[in-house]
Amino acid sequence: MRRTTTLLLTGLLLSGAAVGCSKSYAENAKDCATALTERTGGDSADTPTVEEAEERTDAFDKTLADMVRSGYEDLAKKAFDKAEEKTEESWKDRPEACEPLSEDDYTTLLTAKAIDGLGWTDNGRFDKLKMVEGLGD
Repeated sequence: MRRTTTLLLTGLLLSGAAVGCSKSYAENAKDCATALTERTGGDSADTPTVEEAEERTDAFDKTLADMVRSGYEDLAKKAFDKAEEKTEESWKDRPEACEPLSEDDYTTLLTAKAIDGLGWTDNGRFDKLKMVEGLGD
């Protein structure tokens, strides 16, 4: 009886320690964004949440669509190609810190960090004017 109680208590303590050490999904996303900084060349202080990364990539997508509708297909393609190139450079091997994230969330963070690495953000938000200036270089 004593042995069974000891084993049960040890198991509960170990499982409690494992739960206490696990990180939240948001903390994992922040760690992933930090790990992606070196690969994308972005600002080390730029650690967006998945939601913030989605906002950034959605703004980029919307800007490209607006450019195409306005007759700036070539410029939109150039912007897309630069972002895709930056993302592909970083895609080669997924950082260990990004393993807990879903594939979609990882792709969103990677794209958001690539946009930052291209210098197309201002205060963490996508900035289309910075994008256009960057494409002129």
